[in-house]
Amino acid sequence: MRYAWIERHKNAYPVGLMCESLGVSKTGWYAARKRAPSQRAVENARLVTRMQSLQQRHRGRYGRRRMHRALRDEVGRINEKRVGRLMRQHGLQSRLRRRFRVVTTDSRHAYPVAPNVLARDFEASAPDRKWLVDLTYVATDEGWLYLALVLDLFSRKFVGWAMSERIDEDLALQALVMALEWRRPTGELMLSTSTVISPEVSK
Repeated sequence: MRYAWIERHKNAYPVGLMCESLGVSKTGWYAARKRAPSQRAVENARLVTRMQSLQQRHRGRYGRRRMHRALRDEVGRINEKRVGRLMRQHGLQSRLRRRFRVVTTDSRHAYPVAPNVLARDFEASAPDRKWLVDLTYVATDEGWLYLALVLDLFSRKFVGWAMSERIDEDLALQALVMALEWRRPTGELMLSTSTVISPEVSK
């Protein structure tokens, strides 16, 4: 272990000073460098390579316990403390993620506010009389995906939707256009949305 520590820090500190501090001879350290790596060292190298691959695939989110479970499923019985030690030695600890929060409704705007004609009356007497439009977001392996949905309050089914990597007014409009083209409502239609759409864009 002492020789391995000296090997890892040889570019940061003088070898002679480290050997003297750790109570080993400089000659012994050079001799150890020439010997073939032990089976344990080879196994550790393979484990580290696999852990690096797992951390890259999962964006550095694996802690010691999750990494131990993943490796145990692949290589069989393995000590959890050994996994934690190798992760610390090679900087593979999980990165703390900041809590993700997306604001899909912006009440601080200069656009005129439409009257609340729906008045929380979520019952509809027929299809295509009352629609709700809203935005949400979904976590994927490639990042966050924003989703706009149009719900028909009579059937409680989605009649329009759109997806995008960006959250903007075009996203809600695309979902609404899809619903209009698909359903082609002919009677009076009430539309309620929490998404701010500028008058210039909605014309």
